[in-house]
Amino acid sequence: MTETAQQSTAAARGVRLPRNARRAQLLAAAQHVFVANGYHAAAMDEIAERAGVSKPVLYQHFPGKLELYMALLETHTEELVRRVHGALDSTTDNKQRVRAAVAAYFDFVDGEGQAFRMVFESDLRSEPAVQDAVERATSACVDAITETIMADAGLDAQRARLLAVGLVGVSQVTARYWLETERAVPKDEAISLISTLAWRGIGGGFPLQHP
Repeated sequence: MTETAQQSTAAARGVRLPRNARRAQLLAAAQHVFVANGYHAAAMDEIAERAGVSKPVLYQHFPGKLELYMALLETHTEELVRRVHGALDSTTDNKQRVRAAVAAYFDFVDGEGQAFRMVFESDLRSEPAVQDAVERATSACVDAITETIMADAGLDAQRARLLAVGLVGVSQVTARYWLETERAVPKDEAISLISTLAWRGIGGGFPLQHP
């Protein structure tokens, strides 16, 4: 039996889970409800019911709905930043780096649980804490790409950052469009198309300065 199955069985039998396991269970239930209903329509009652716990148990871990939402959002934004850093560190070949960076967004959008909706399509974007979390993640991704462009293409910070913002923007928007169109183009092919578009701009106009 898998760990997740064991946790579900334990919850159903009323067995006390370790705190970390219970927290993970509550976050999984909350993600499903937030993605399905949006923040404003989501109810703590529904989250507790889906997790198979009482509301007092839910409130022991998260004092309110916003705190629960922010815990999930921070988890997902950190995951996206890790994916982008991993893509840039995966190779020293810049053409492959561009492809890996684009793929990081496609893989994030295509991940289980539609976590990307909380990051890119939240109905709580007017909340300062949510804005800050999303902006910090976006800036971290842009910063990482900017540093790579500056090091390899010899551009100054402002020009490199503009290119980095463009790469992040096209990757995010096209990945979401690809998903919305029900993956009409195979993912590998879609990534190749977008990375080729980006590489012809970056690689063609700004060749590697230090081969």
